[in-house]
Amino acid sequence: MGKKKGVLGKGLGKILGEVAKAYERELPSKEEIIELDIDSIRSNPYQPRKMFDKNSLYELAESIKEHGLLQPVIVIEDVEGFMLIAGERRLKASKIAGLKKIKAIVAKIEKSKYREFALIENIQREELNPLDLAQSYQELIQDYGITHEELAKVLKKSRASITNTLRLLNLSPYAKQALCDGKISAGHAKILVTFSPTEQKKLIDEVVQKRLSVRDLERIIKSKKVTLSLEKTPPKLNLIPIKKRLQECDISCNIHQNRITIEFSSQEEVDRFLQFFSQF
Repeated sequence: MGKKKGVLGKGLGKILGEVAKAYERELPSKEEIIELDIDSIRSNPYQPRKMFDKNSLYELAESIKEHGLLQPVIVIEDVEGFMLIAGERRLKASKIAGLKKIKAIVAKIEKSKYREFALIENIQREELNPLDLAQSYQELIQDYGITHEELAKVLKKSRASITNTLRLLNLSPYAKQALCDGKISAGHAKILVTFSPTEQKKLIDEVVQKRLSVRDLERIIKSKKVTLSLEKTPPKLNLIPIKKRLQECDISCNIHQNRITIEFSSQEEVDRFLQFFSQF
């Protein structure tokens, strides 16, 4: 899909409005909700969500067994049957629950908008894990040639939220896996992203082992930085004997930290300085 720079309002903004209308259609209405054979619905190839927590799916499956599916999925109908647009988690859980049919709403969406609809639907419902959400943001920015600020306005989020989420894409593979596995939170990850892969691993292992909160991690990093700073501070050297030797030869100098600064006001002083060193 090519970039659509300049059509932010008519493109992405319009699609967002269509998603809102689709949500409105999800209200329980006998005229709009139908039942479909669960096996007749195929997944959306543009689905941005890659990770599904197994425990969460089984919990939802148990709830569906007991109470039924409270919210229908959204599908579109084409020559190949039905394709899922929204509700993949509900569809997966319903299959685990052993359902043969599922409540659905058949939406009318142009094929060219399937991908954007899936992206926006997941973003609006906040069903994506932080990394999938970051990838969704990145794809929208690249496809529409827009800035973080413009995307924030369309999604009604702060620019800082968009930028901080996008930074998660810079995590090391180890950190990304830890985030997907739930070993660390997005809050932990946003702190870790500024460190090297080796440092990220060490800190993640410490978070997991000690069950550190985001605030605990911040305190530890702060203390480590102070320690590191102290370790890098060179010892104070005694340069006074050198200063005295230079002054005995009428050479002006000053000591600042571990440095000696020599000042010359005439060629005579330069010659005197050279003569001083020629003695060694």
